[in-house]
Amino acid sequence: MLLRTARSLTANRSDAEDLLQTALTKTYVAWDRIEDHRALDGYVRRALLNTRTSQWRKRKVDEFACEEMPEPQVVPAGDPAEQQALHDAMWRAIMRLPARQRAMVVLRYYEDLSEVQTAEVLGVSVGTVKSAVSRALGKLREDPELGPVR
Repeated sequence: MLLRTARSLTANRSDAEDLLQTALTKTYVAWDRIEDHRALDGYVRRALLNTRTSQWRKRKVDEFACEEMPEPQVVPAGDPAEQQALHDAMWRAIMRLPARQRAMVVLRYYEDLSEVQTAEVLGVSVGTVKSAVSRALGKLREDPELGPVR
């Protein structure tokens, strides 16, 4: 019965089996917190739904089917001196950020870490990373030295 519920939430049987296994694992971990074990069926169903919702929110679609291959966009090469000047101005602006924001921006955009990985490296929550990076990007947008770039 639970597998049928999981199947109705997913696209195929193997995803449903994975979803059910994850929900059952979460139920096992929370076993001591469940007050009424007679309502276990409802608890597992809620775990199924919550887990599937979390998976859906985290999904990333970066490939799309199409009839023809898109033409690559040709980006005109800029003046190397201008590019170096922009690079130097960006680093000066980043160096003016507070140390914590600077670390988060460097990890996120120069080291290409995800928000979760950045949070783990710095020992903070993902929400802290999101808010600090948002504030740092706002400061960079307002930086007068980077004004001509916009």
